[in-house]
Amino acid sequence: MKHGDSLYRRLLTWLLLPALILAGLMVVQAWLEARRTADRAFDRLLEAASLAIAEQVQWQDDRLWLDLPPAALEMLATDAEERVFYSLVDREGRFITGNAELPGDSRSSRESGDTLFFRNLEWQGLALRQGVRRSQLEDWRQSEPYEVRVAHSREGRDALARELLRGNLAYILVMAALTVTVLLLAIRAALAPLTRLRRAIRARDPRTLAPLELPLPRELAELRETLNDLLARMRRVRANQERFIGDASHQLRTPLAGLSAHAELALRHDDPQRWRDALVAMQATSARTARLAMQLLSLTRLDNPEYAPEFDELDLAAVARQAVRDHWAHCHRDGIDLGVEDPGSPATIRGVTWQLDEALGNLIDNARRYGARRITVRARAQPPALEVEDDGPGIPESRHLLVLRPFHRGQDDGEGSGLGLAIVDGIARTHGARLRLGEGTGGRGLIVSLTFPREDP
Repeated sequence: MKHGDSLYRRLLTWLLLPALILAGLMVVQAWLEARRTADRAFDRLLEAASLAIAEQVQWQDDRLWLDLPPAALEMLATDAEERVFYSLVDREGRFITGNAELPGDSRSSRESGDTLFFRNLEWQGLALRQGVRRSQLEDWRQSEPYEVRVAHSREGRDALARELLRGNLAYILVMAALTVTVLLLAIRAALAPLTRLRRAIRARDPRTLAPLELPLPRELAELRETLNDLLARMRRVRANQERFIGDASHQLRTPLAGLSAHAELALRHDDPQRWRDALVAMQATSARTARLAMQLLSLTRLDNPEYAPEFDELDLAAVARQAVRDHWAHCHRDGIDLGVEDPGSPATIRGVTWQLDEALGNLIDNARRYGARRITVRARAQPPALEVEDDGPGIPESRHLLVLRPFHRGQDDGEGSGLGLAIVDGIARTHGARLRLGEGTGGRGLIVSLTFPREDP
């Protein structure tokens, strides 16, 4: 069995994707914060070293003089063995002393008093962190500004940043694991009612159409009620099918029993005339049975919800004329006046030819069987419609809806099967047409009309 995309996988993906993006942002933030923390820690060392150097600056022999204690630079030394540089510069930017001629910071020239600046520096292929302290040597004789420039390589800072990042990563990984675990459990718990519903449906007997009784959350309760509505419709369809099958079997059993009785009666006699009479009766019965079978097939086909006929462009006047041609012989033999009224202008719709032929055929046959002496088939253009009018006994208005039911006869003594108007009603619904039953001209007879929806220009 091939499985497609699952709801569990979709939920997990859409919930984990933001979590992974957030985790990535947290890692980037942790790295940036680790670097800032390492810079702050080592900048304090640079500040202390520059201050220690500045305190040793003196004025001697008309020039700046520095006696640097070893402790001033030892405080910058760490296990990472960074390279440490320093220099003393006078007010003109001239190098006085130090182990390297470090560049200055342009900001220091704009400031006065005791100030300190930090910056990252690329110098002679080395990545350095530099601190520039601008100070001033003052005594009762003179005031001499100077700069102490201290820098060291970044090995210690990077090592500290990596160590801090490892600690943060451990925390992030633990939180990510907990988040994934909670998401998995939460999704499984949230989908548990859906699993119960699936198992309940799978465990049901296919023949059972009883409603589902299962406590579910609101969203799935709506799905349950939708399923129950579907089951209710299926129960009604099955009940209709069972009633239809029962009625059809009853309708077919009677003519078949008649055929068997006529045949048995004929076999008991040796008179050829009796045989002829039996054959005539059997022929009439078999013709009614064949028509009943065809009507049953038509009604079953129309009631099939999956039946989707192809509609063609039809002229209602042509359909009416063809129906009169098809039934004229039977009506003429019975002394019935069958005619057609043409609208004189195109009456075009989209429909199914055989269905409209079947509808007109059933209406003409009903009128012929129930005593009509004049039948008129009429086509109209505005609005597009088909009508069959007769001068027979008609149908009382109180029974108009009843005669549309299968196997309900307009007259108890008629020869019909009670399927004709039911088939016409099914054809009208297939075409989206309105079926109407009314009194004929002068209040006598019956007029049955099919009014079709107007075609869009």
